[in-house]
Amino acid sequence: MNHRPFENVVPVGASGLPVAPPINRGSMAPRDWPPRRCAPLLSRLKRLRKGADHDSSDSPDPQVRWHDAAGARRMLLLFLTLAQTVWATWLLVGAMPHHGGQPMEFVSTCLFAILFCWISAGFWTAMMGFFVLLTGRDRFNITAADTAKAAPLPPEARTAVVMPICNENVARVFAGLRATYDSLARSGNLEAFDFFVLSDTSDPDTRVAEMHAWNALCRDAGAYHKVFYRWRRHRIKRKSGNLADFCRRWGRNYRYMVVLDADSVMSGTCLTGLARLMEANPNAGIIQSVPHPAGRDTLYARIQQFASRAYGPLFIAGLNFWQLGESHYWGHNAIIRVAPFMRHCALGRLPGRGPLSGDILSHDFVEAALMRRAGWSVWMACDLEGSYEEMPPNLCDELKRDRRWCRGNLINSRLFFAQGMHAAHRAVFMSGVFAYVSAPLWCLLLVLSTVQLALNAFAIPVYFVEPHQLFPLWPAQQVGWTLWLFGATAMLLFLPKLASVALILAKDSRPFGGRARVVGSMLGEMLFSMLLAPVRMLFHTQFVIEGLTGSAFQWKSPPREDAETSWAEAARRHGGHTLLGIAWAGLVYWINPSYLLWLLPIISALVLCIPLSVLSSRASLGRRLRLRSWFLTPEEAQPPVELEQTRQIFQMTPTLPGFAEAIADPGVNALARGCAPRRAPPRAPARERREGLVAEARRLGLAALGTRHKMDLLDDAAALFALHRDQGGRAPRALAA
Repeated sequence: MNHRPFENVVPVGASGLPVAPPINRGSMAPRDWPPRRCAPLLSRLKRLRKGADHDSSDSPDPQVRWHDAAGARRMLLLFLTLAQTVWATWLLVGAMPHHGGQPMEFVSTCLFAILFCWISAGFWTAMMGFFVLLTGRDRFNITAADTAKAAPLPPEARTAVVMPICNENVARVFAGLRATYDSLARSGNLEAFDFFVLSDTSDPDTRVAEMHAWNALCRDAGAYHKVFYRWRRHRIKRKSGNLADFCRRWGRNYRYMVVLDADSVMSGTCLTGLARLMEANPNAGIIQSVPHPAGRDTLYARIQQFASRAYGPLFIAGLNFWQLGESHYWGHNAIIRVAPFMRHCALGRLPGRGPLSGDILSHDFVEAALMRRAGWSVWMACDLEGSYEEMPPNLCDELKRDRRWCRGNLINSRLFFAQGMHAAHRAVFMSGVFAYVSAPLWCLLLVLSTVQLALNAFAIPVYFVEPHQLFPLWPAQQVGWTLWLFGATAMLLFLPKLASVALILAKDSRPFGGRARVVGSMLGEMLFSMLLAPVRMLFHTQFVIEGLTGSAFQWKSPPREDAETSWAEAARRHGGHTLLGIAWAGLVYWINPSYLLWLLPIISALVLCIPLSVLSSRASLGRRLRLRSWFLTPEEAQPPVELEQTRQIFQMTPTLPGFAEAIADPGVNALARGCAPRRAPPRAPARERREGLVAEARRLGLAALGTRHKMDLLDDAAALFALHRDQGGRAPRALAA
């Protein structure tokens, strides 16, 4: 990045800045928390069938026209999934030597049936999406009506674009925010929107950088009364608490709010499209856009970006087909109707002391379920363009994110039988949990298969198992049935990808590099996914065990740049899996060498996971393949204006100041004082505490101050001015030393 002095950031001596609008307080408190369980079994089943209790709904139309269609579609999905699972389980039982009669075979059959049902549900969801995309229309889709596309936004339809952040890459955050702001200005609808950066940052250097970046954006764009910055002292409930804090302070000023993540970028067309959809659908409480992953250069991220852009539309259209107005909400790049959100979606702590108690971590699923419980619909605008996000740059960072998501989804499982929740959102809770719980089940199934192999190899066969049996019972492995089962499983896993690429070839393959490149990229992605699947299985098994036992973990913001994995980190994270793969291969070869062929995809993935993790994290390798149009996405072939502007602003951003500059540099000091909260004259204890901090900083220097003391100083304009005056203009580098 470039370097330049921090001069004339704000007028020196400024006593205040329009950091935030005047507070207009409203109430947002949990209602009926914790959610009561559905008590009797018959009542529970009735509520599972009926869904939400609409008696207390304040929605204008809780029983909407699409509700019957959604029920019929879900019954179709359930029938297809169960029928396919029964058929596959029958094949498995027929292929077993004892046809499921032994205890080990019976347990394996049960595990297989559960897991096959899971992947079958995903398969039929994708096939429903294929049908929708092939026909080109779903009349119940929220974007199907043309009435909202060009309707003007009324003056009272004010929308707040809120971005909660916490110890993020400040330059990247504000580059994306500036690109979103400029795109909205080009759309001609800027007057209907305000922007809020909601900071939970705990690092003083990052906090000073945030203030500087906010001021630079407002100064350069002339947006001092359109873009606001709020730093929260009491950081409770993480992101959900940050959003609740905004709603209590300023929620009454807005009809809608669009929630962004730190890596989100949205076009002005997309933002106004979401607001118009809300105006056209007064029953909608949340409308989720589908963010396209873009902006990463590592090979790992580019493969994930390709998979999401190539296969994602199929699964998203399928989800929307059977969810309709009881859809997913992913917590970002979505618009929310503020009034019902404040009334119904406040979250409290789950009682108890166990690992699944405390704060709600995966707040988005719960907020969507609470919104629907109150009678408001939750939609997915699956064909609305202009919504973007970033992927984790490497496997290790993705697994760190998965650990957080796993813990959050396990906690949400406590709400599965909460009173009034709609059946569709109970299914969302279950799918979120099973996305991770399926890993230990697969792991257990593989262990049982290995144990069964050993028993069959070393056990003395018994051919007469009943008294007076005339003919021997010959255990036999039905190879033909096994091949049928293997083919059926492979079809469920790979046919959706083939169908996705077929749609791309039928429409326009040029944004993906052309026909040959998109097919080759699909094959490469399939191989890559196969190699990663066993690694993810073991990690997710570990995460589930940690979540159920209450092991401590850190909730940190993910990297916002192309971070590469070192060989040392890969060896530390994957070394045990490599040793496990080698030992497993040796054991199976010793028991029965012919069985090793069936386990070769799993064992080879474990053996190769260290070099795979390191090489796939290389940005140089990803860029070279992009130049050759491998794993190409439309956002790479023709970058949208917003993404290109984000990249340019990020690259041109100078090194941002930190806490030392907030003391020594006149401009940054004036900015920090201008952003400090305005308070009444301090009372004696507070004044004495401030004087103590200033005296300690004078005596020992800034380096001796702890993080908490630095953050306290940033909240005190008088203390900042006193320290700056004492330094007499000394250079920040000398001051920090």
